[in-house]
Amino acid sequence: MLSLNVNGKTVSVDAEPGTPLLWVLREQVGLTGTKYGCGVAQCGACSVHVDGQLMRSCVMPVSAVAGKRITTIEGLSADASHPVQKAWAEFDVPQCGYCQSGQIMAAVALLRAKPKPTDKDIDDAMTNICRCGTYQRIRAAIHQAAGTGKGSGNGSVFHLVGDAGGTAAVAANAADRTPAGDA
Repeated sequence: MLSLNVNGKTVSVDAEPGTPLLWVLREQVGLTGTKYGCGVAQCGACSVHVDGQLMRSCVMPVSAVAGKRITTIEGLSADASHPVQKAWAEFDVPQCGYCQSGQIMAAVALLRAKPKPTDKDIDDAMTNICRCGTYQRIRAAIHQAAGTGKGSGNGSVFHLVGDAGGTAAVAANAADRTPAGDA
């Protein structure tokens, strides 16, 4: 039996020491927000925080995290009130949604390390894969959560606004950082 601290609660699990943390979280602890994507720590769908550091749980042996603080997507907030979660909802970041728990965990780690990130900081830190290609919305949501607006002012961030046909991408106005159509 191993004792883990998951989202502030102590849980005992019966797992082989080499079992990936991802499978322990999903199958034994019952927290299914952390996803399996690739199994080789490349896509980021399995991202969690261990002692405040971003980790890919699909390759992390459960024995390596015994006695450490593990935070999953479920542990950020019980009601989606974390600033990153709120920004994700505001910018309609998820499309299929599969990768988004890992994306959110990566964004939280980024903002902890760099509270006011630039576009380059975001591009460098956000290495998770999104097959739906919501990278522009991810960047905009991170800027929103950081309080830096909807972009860095270089006109490269897009904000999606609703229209009669669904959504239309509207380029951000670099002069005042106000997305066109929102003025």
